[in-house]
Amino acid sequence: MPGLPRRAFSDMMPPPDTKDRHVSNRQGALFALADMVLVVTSMGVIKQTGATFPAIQLVFFRAVVGLLLIAPLIWRYRSDVFNSRQVTGHLGRVLCSTLALSCNYAATAALPLTLVTVIGFTRPFAILALAALILGERILRRHWISTVICFVSVLFIVKPGSMSWDWGLLAALGMVLFGSLSVIQTRRLTGEHAVVLMVFYTIGLAILTAIPAAIVWVPPGLNDLPAFLIIGVLAQVGQFCFLRSHQLAEASVLAPLSYVVIVFSSIADYLYFGIVPTPSLVVGSMVIGSAAFLGTQASGLRR
Repeated sequence: MPGLPRRAFSDMMPPPDTKDRHVSNRQGALFALADMVLVVTSMGVIKQTGATFPAIQLVFFRAVVGLLLIAPLIWRYRSDVFNSRQVTGHLGRVLCSTLALSCNYAATAALPLTLVTVIGFTRPFAILALAALILGERILRRHWISTVICFVSVLFIVKPGSMSWDWGLLAALGMVLFGSLSVIQTRRLTGEHAVVLMVFYTIGLAILTAIPAAIVWVPPGLNDLPAFLIIGVLAQVGQFCFLRSHQLAEASVLAPLSYVVIVFSSIADYLYFGIVPTPSLVVGSMVIGSAAFLGTQASGLRR
């Protein structure tokens, strides 16, 4: 953007000093919370427009609007985008993200939405395990404890045992696996500028969803454009917040914090659709918030 200084790639790396890492982790946590608010808000709009348009078409519109939004940044950072030395890493990230999204759709079609949500909450476990295996990071015990407490609280809230399982379980597990690999790949690209990450992701998403969207295309009217724009803007800004959170904070800090999204979802349900939170949701949300806060106070991962 005009007037904004370009930041060196080294400025995007997590600080090595312990004190600075504390500050970086907290900044990353704030970006993660902002991402959750934006995503939940956009999901409310998507839920309203999804009754008319196929989900894959909404994803395609999200990518197109995102490209329009970051077009000035693409030009400003064109040398960084076209001279990236980590193209393979970007392609791997986009592929994992696309597979995770596809598995998400398949699981949602075959399983109850609440069950898909609960299975999705196992992703922090996968991220911590993959961070240790692939990135060579050591996970502090308090992070495991915080993550387990949050997951148990989610089970307490949604009570998945009362629902029947289906073959969509395999797709849901694929959603967790590929989604976790995408996060790990994002962490391996911490040396890249956030704009470069957004450009590769948004272009890849648009290309990979263009043909499926064309197959099920529903012609939109002019009155539908505001909703598409809102979805695209919120998703693109949320993408930036997501990238910055994983560039600033360590995986063990963000893993328990990711469960806070169920709190924001319950608030959105009440504001959008008048769904009153149950006592178990209130109690579970309080536990999740406390455990996630304690997780962000930890010093992080140790090499």
